[in-house]
Amino acid sequence: MMSLLKKTALAVTLMAACLMAFPGTSPAEDLPGKGKTIQPAAATWTTGFFLEALYSRACEELGYEVKDAKKLAAPIFYRSLAAGDLDFWANGWFPLHGEFLPKNWKKDIVMAGTVVNKGAVQGYLVSKEHVEKYDIKSLEDFKRPEVKEAFDANGDGKADMVACPPGWGCEKKIAFHMDAYDLHDHINLIKAGYSAGMADALARYNEGEPILFYTWTPNWTVYKLKPGEDVMWINVPEIIPTEDQKGFEEHMVAKGLTGTVTDPCKMGYVANDIRVVANKKFIGNNPAIETMFSLMSVPLPEIASQNVRMFEGEDKQKDIERHVDEWIEANQDKWNAWLNAAKAAAK
Repeated sequence: MMSLLKKTALAVTLMAACLMAFPGTSPAEDLPGKGKTIQPAAATWTTGFFLEALYSRACEELGYEVKDAKKLAAPIFYRSLAAGDLDFWANGWFPLHGEFLPKNWKKDIVMAGTVVNKGAVQGYLVSKEHVEKYDIKSLEDFKRPEVKEAFDANGDGKADMVACPPGWGCEKKIAFHMDAYDLHDHINLIKAGYSAGMADALARYNEGEPILFYTWTPNWTVYKLKPGEDVMWINVPEIIPTEDQKGFEEHMVAKGLTGTVTDPCKMGYVANDIRVVANKKFIGNNPAIETMFSLMSVPLPEIASQNVRMFEGEDKQKDIERHVDEWIEANQDKWNAWLNAAKAAAK
């Protein structure tokens, strides 16, 4: 029989070997999240799934147990976050989501990090061939009978446009534009599932049919239908801000953006930051998470590239987790630096 002393020595040797094989690991008791559980949320738009998985992985590597994310529409998320039912999401769009924040939100909610700074643009795109054929410059052109007829796929006498499902921030902005520019009698909004609507639009484009759609970046749409080559960003007739856009009017006009019908182009939307939004008490009790979220960011093209892979069929959770693995491997030095800073903040 092996003596107790020999067994202890063997155990120590094995542990040392494991730590040498995996130098980035540390004993569980050293991790700031040991014994703590996190409840994240994720957006209902598929382009946000990767960010949720990446930020949740960061929490796991800090030792936290992370529950499966709750997929919620934006208005419900912010109410639930303020109530303390959720801890965070990495899918905040500001100023777009400003109207969803509860009154006096700062006592319960914090902006905990910036994923993308001023890179998320939004607007309306039209197939380039038909922009040129019909001399389309703005949404106002869809009041012209020949344009409406060309873009009318369902025969209702209106131009069809892929819009946003109910509960998304963009759905309210599009509805505002329909009112502000008197477009209800001229444009039919397709408000079912966005991915399905865009897949149908892509199929029609490939058949040479005209298409009109709303989109945002990062998004697979602008990689499948490239602005300047396949489609063009068009103007809104004039800049009319919603209540939460007032004061940001200059940011509703894009300058130097690729693939616009005019430069500058009146987009009608403020360029957004993608933010990590968290429960204030949760952040206050977890300095490691606070530091990690404040340091993390993801370049816009890398988010869009992952979104394309999802559209092409790599859209299961195991696929998204693999995308996270690959992103971390490609950014290992930066990832390790973030983790080390977060661990140091908890000491």
